[in-house]
Amino acid sequence: MRGSGRGQFDIRYCHIVLRVKGADMEELRAFFSGVLNQDLIQIVASNTRDAQQASKVKIRPVAIRGQLVFQETLYRGAQVFHRNCTGEEMLERLLGHMEGLFRQAQVVSRQEEATVLVGKKGSVSLKRRRRADREAAGGPEGIERNEGIGGMAHDRSRQYILQEGRPVDFLVELGVQLPDGRVAKTKYDKFRQINRYLEFIEDILDKLPVDRTIRIIDFGCGKSYLTFAMYYYLHEMKHRAVRVTGLDLKADVIRHCDELARRLGYEGLDFKEGDISSFRGEEQADMVVSLHACDKATDYALEKAVKWGAAVIMAVPCCQHELNGQMRCDELKAVLKYGLIRERIAALVTDALRANLLEQQGYDTQILEFIDMEHTPKNLMIRAVRSRRMRPVQNGGSLDRAMELLQVDPTLKHLLQDRP
Repeated sequence: MRGSGRGQFDIRYCHIVLRVKGADMEELRAFFSGVLNQDLIQIVASNTRDAQQASKVKIRPVAIRGQLVFQETLYRGAQVFHRNCTGEEMLERLLGHMEGLFRQAQVVSRQEEATVLVGKKGSVSLKRRRRADREAAGGPEGIERNEGIGGMAHDRSRQYILQEGRPVDFLVELGVQLPDGRVAKTKYDKFRQINRYLEFIEDILDKLPVDRTIRIIDFGCGKSYLTFAMYYYLHEMKHRAVRVTGLDLKADVIRHCDELARRLGYEGLDFKEGDISSFRGEEQADMVVSLHACDKATDYALEKAVKWGAAVIMAVPCCQHELNGQMRCDELKAVLKYGLIRERIAALVTDALRANLLEQQGYDTQILEFIDMEHTPKNLMIRAVRSRRMRPVQNGGSLDRAMELLQVDPTLKHLLQDRP
């Protein structure tokens, strides 16, 4: 029986490309039988022969009402299917996947990690490596264990949404995690930043549509650590239908990110080369993200978000130079004469004005602290959520007086005024 969305399913292979050789199949059966227990962390079957059937499959142990079962997550196009099986059922399904559909499987347990490769003629290569004693005993310090069978309950770590010790495919590919789930020593700041970012998204999850595909634009995506994290969280953890587009000026970066998305089977994630101010082709977006778009680029991103009627806007501005060159205020002359002080005040004023201008457009706006150690110890995020109804402009007079006092004329003000 076939299902859709998050339903149950049963794949029936119409075309078997090859048969795994008998001796190899028995070896594979013995291997999978030995790892399908409470010490398993994850199995990922990938490198598909037919993406229309499935692009990849993930298997992990979970505890449901005190019983150990194995949850299979199958990815087919933009759809995600789930099925819970006993160990015996999962063994047969896994063997069927490797015999007829996938060329590779990556296995990580508390005791070992292994790679299974199926050749063109049905031969099987199995490479196994024992994990170090410290890893097998529980992994790096700081991992919080969940209650349940082997610590495999559904509850996530209280500290992180993406847990250390549990490998995530895009984090491994981007070098944040090692294949066994450990965080690379030089990437702890990035790992914490990614999780902090996902917490911000978790807070506004109920503002995004549930009855259709969520449309998200990420302006200035760069290397796209957070773009991949956003897609993974919404699509693979929350099982929401999403379509995410990352935009950046650097052709080589966009090419690399797009290739990685295809390799991971992230069907709803794509990347485009382009400039924020001239970006066209969208009539609506549910969420607009702009992380570290330089100077006025943030203003263009905010204006487009308002034009599209985005329900959620998340912007982390940087390089706020515009008002630094404009500010003139006799009352603050003694303060603004110091270049460093002037620069910081200009940056804070820029983002405060942006937040107020978004409020005039009917958004509930917050300015939050966003930690990003790779850029600066402290950054500010503007998070705006569209109100249920358009509020009357209440801050117009005081906002105009503030801009007049400092003799500043921000770009976003004119972009929003000129908007039809």
